[in-house]
Amino acid sequence: MASFGYQILGFGAGGSAAPYEVEFLVTAGGGGGGGTSNGGPQGKGAGGGGGAGGYRTLSAQEITPGNDITVTVGAGAAGKTQSTVAQSTPGGNSLIASDDFSTFTSAGGGSSAGHNAGSSPPAGTQFNGGSGGGKGGSVGNGGLGNQPSVSPAQGTNGGNGINVAKYIGGGGGGANSAGSNASGTQAGVGGAGTSNSITGSAITYAGGGGAGANGDYSTSAGAGGAGGGGAGTTPGTVGVAGTAALGGGGGGSGGRGVASNIVGGAGGSGVVIIKIPTASYTGTTTGSPDVSTSGDFTIVKYTGNGTYTA
Repeated sequence: MASFGYQILGFGAGGSAAPYEVEFLVTAGGGGGGGTSNGGPQGKGAGGGGGAGGYRTLSAQEITPGNDITVTVGAGAAGKTQSTVAQSTPGGNSLIASDDFSTFTSAGGGSSAGHNAGSSPPAGTQFNGGSGGGKGGSVGNGGLGNQPSVSPAQGTNGGNGINVAKYIGGGGGGANSAGSNASGTQAGVGGAGTSNSITGSAITYAGGGGAGANGDYSTSAGAGGAGGGGAGTTPGTVGVAGTAALGGGGGGSGGRGVASNIVGGAGGSGVVIIKIPTASYTGTTTGSPDVSTSGDFTIVKYTGNGTYTA
């Protein structure tokens, strides 16, 4: 955890309020898990796991009293059925913006889908994101994580799928580890997120979604990654949603031999957290954030859009 500097008297040269340092955690919305349909060859495969929202931190950032910090919190992507693969979208971006620093953005997690005629990944770049979505239930690669590229990386890749008479997908990538590839009879497991103690307690953010099982074959669904990743499910069951305010990817639905158009789990919404020295905290906010204290700091947690005036 970075050290923070602030002046107890709160005034700089000439009597003006002194700049002070804050810390940010910015997690984007998770990608939706892949779904299935029951018609034709595209109905064979179970849904892959959604990618976690991008996870980024910004420490020891100096801010100027009177300036606004604008907060945007990304929504989780809706879970998808196989029939809507072409409209699949990633989770929403989360960002902070101020006159004191360049806009700082975490990218939404990549979505997933079911089997899509072997394309890799199906339907293009919406399966890339902060962390990549897992490949739906067919052979091919998962979506790319850390898209766009930043350093340190905001996320990891989604896992690969297989067919070979299994038609199961990969897990969604998490902030800390990639989604696992489908292997044997095991659908991909969501990648793990990253633990952070900015609130005063260790919380894990941005876990990837697990992939669904296939009803025509003896396969097992993938677990969601630590940090809010939704689990993949058995055939005919909607994928488990990623956890709200953690940016977890949605779990893939189980496929084949079941009712048509079973949707994957929705991605979890993101979160933006600001850690402020209590001696400098102004209390001027919009958007109804959750405000708490931890030691000498005030923790301002946004689960929706808002502002903080320094």
